[in-house]
Amino acid sequence: MIKIGKYNTLKILRETKVGLYLGDGSEEVLLPNKYVPLRYEIDQEVDVFVYLDHEERKVATTLEPYIYLNEFALLRVNYTNEFGAFMDWGMEKDLFVPFAEQARKMEKGKRYIVYMFLDEKSNRLVGSSKTNQFLDNENLSVEVGDEVDLIVSHITEAGINVIINEQHKGLLFQSEVFDENIKPGDRLAGFIKKIRPGNKIDVSLEKQGYEKVEPNAAKILEKLQSGRGFLRLNDESSPEDIKSVLQMSKKTFKKAIGALYKERKIEIKPDGIHLLK
Repeated sequence: MIKIGKYNTLKILRETKVGLYLGDGSEEVLLPNKYVPLRYEIDQEVDVFVYLDHEERKVATTLEPYIYLNEFALLRVNYTNEFGAFMDWGMEKDLFVPFAEQARKMEKGKRYIVYMFLDEKSNRLVGSSKTNQFLDNENLSVEVGDEVDLIVSHITEAGINVIINEQHKGLLFQSEVFDENIKPGDRLAGFIKKIRPGNKIDVSLEKQGYEKVEPNAAKILEKLQSGRGFLRLNDESSPEDIKSVLQMSKKTFKKAIGALYKERKIEIKPDGIHLLK
């Protein structure tokens, strides 16, 4: 069966005045003329995205959507009416988000994290900004130390709420983030730092333990080399100064210079760090 909201590999069955009809052996769908490739052959296989047109019929396109079925993305509201909001997701027909699926009333021109799902009653693709209902922290698929994909959901004073692997919700502490430009919708690589009681997940943008020392040690060596073998920081420096110069925490910095010192690559003096030749 041809799946809507996803890419399908279909065979070109026949050409018509309105476009090519594609099929999977059990169902057919139209690829309109505007998306027909310049060169093609009957029985050739093509990869197309399938969704519902304005008349709720399955239609194929070569356009690339901003969001796929059962996934999250940051989308902009094109317009609103008495029924809900209509989001730009890269298709000719906007993605509908009914009022019942809005965490807060959406406004034209603003962007929101939404989840796209298939409504069982109408068999239509629908968006929702009530993202927590699509996240499950009861049955975790991650463990401490795992590298994961993160989507920034929303930012509070307590921390940065993230979506983990499109499955779980987690928290990234503000004190461990050194990029001030992080915003909702950003996709980041991260690591599972801790799983607290109640399956609350803390994440980090750095590997934990000794594993994270090596890349940070390399970063310090780079700074030393570009600074003629001297860096005006040591283990007595303030966390603010270390963050400003190296974009890392003081704890991470001390582990990294400790490793470099043991390897006899640096000398730590009251005025700062010196690179040993």
